[in-house]
Parts: sequence; C-alpha cells; structure tokens
Amino acid sequence: MVISSTNSYSESNVDVVKINTDNKINLKKFTQTGQIQIYHSSYRGSYSSIIRDSLRNAALGRKVLLIQFMKGGVKQGVANSVKLCGNLTWVRSSHSFDQHNYEEIENNKNLKKSIFESTYELWNFCKKELLSGENDQIILDEIFLAIQMKIINKDDLISTLENRFITGDVILTGTDIPKDLLLMANQITELRS
Repeated sequence: MVISSTNSYSESNVDVVKINTDNKINLKKFTQTGQIQIYHSSYRGSYSSIIRDSLRNAALGRKVLLIQFMKGGVKQGVANSVKLCGNLTWVRSSHSFDQHNYEEIENNKNLKKSIFESTYELWNFCKKELLSGENDQIILDEIFLAIQMKIINKDDLISTLENRFITGDVILTGTDIPKDLLLMANQITELRS
C-alpha cells in the first residue's frame, strides 16, 4: 500500500540530509562488460531456445556468432558459414558425422582424425573471434562435449575466456561442465525437460 501526503516529510524530520541540487550531475559513459553464461542440460539437443534467442538478437541488430562444435551433417566449416538475419553467422563442422555414435568414432581412426581436425579448426576460429571484440554475442554450442572428447583443451578455453574482448556475451552449452568453468560464469542456467 502506498500512502501519499501533501506534507513534506523532510521539513518535519530533522534527521533528513538536505541535498544541494544546484550543481549539475556529471554522468560518465562506461562500456558494458560482457558476461559468460552457461546453459547446462542433462540431455543433448535441448538448446533450441538459445538458438531462437540468437536469431532474435541478430534481427535486433546485434552481431551474433553461433558455433555448433559437435554437430555434423551439413559440411559447413569456417569457409562455408551461413549468414542469417544479416547479423548471425552460423558455423558447423566441415566434416559430416553422427556425434551420437561414439563407438564408431573411436573404432574408425580416419573418422576420428577428421572429426578432431574439423572441430579444432572451429576452435581456432572461435579463439580469434573471442579476442577480436567484433561480436556482441558468441555462442559455443556443445563445447563441453568437445572438451570431454579431448579435442579442445579445457585450460585453453579458460585462458581464451579470461583474455577475451569483454564487451560481448559468451554463451557456453553442454552436459558435463568442468568445475573451473562453472566458477567463471556470471550466469548458470539449468535446462530441464
């Protein structure tokens, strides 16, 4: 409930400090610091809301980079990225593979090498983008699976995040998240079915 009165409270209360409003307020412009956000889920394929939000952000004029590390099937690669809404760059692995069949990947040396090379190519591209400061938002989808498969080094990811150009947000998604990265996050969201 709000109660208003025509009486001035400050005039009747001697404990209130008078503020001089004659001086102009000096406003300082500051740059926004980007956040590290982690989206965690107990199952894969639960990040459609993040992709939806990235499309909305791009349509609103933010420059967005979406990297899907462990998604194959479209043979994109860094050289064949897709532009959506003018501001969203979407990149997947240059190698086509079914990431759900780990046994097949482990037993096929050529397949494993190709997956590792194309995923590492994406990671090197991401590192450059994280350090460039050219994106308002970078989404590293399934990066924790790439760490779990020992394609990307966890310490390399941590170092890159610590040295990134910090005005843009970085969103990391995955199922098994290393504790070191959880401690770096400004926001952790658990997605449930």
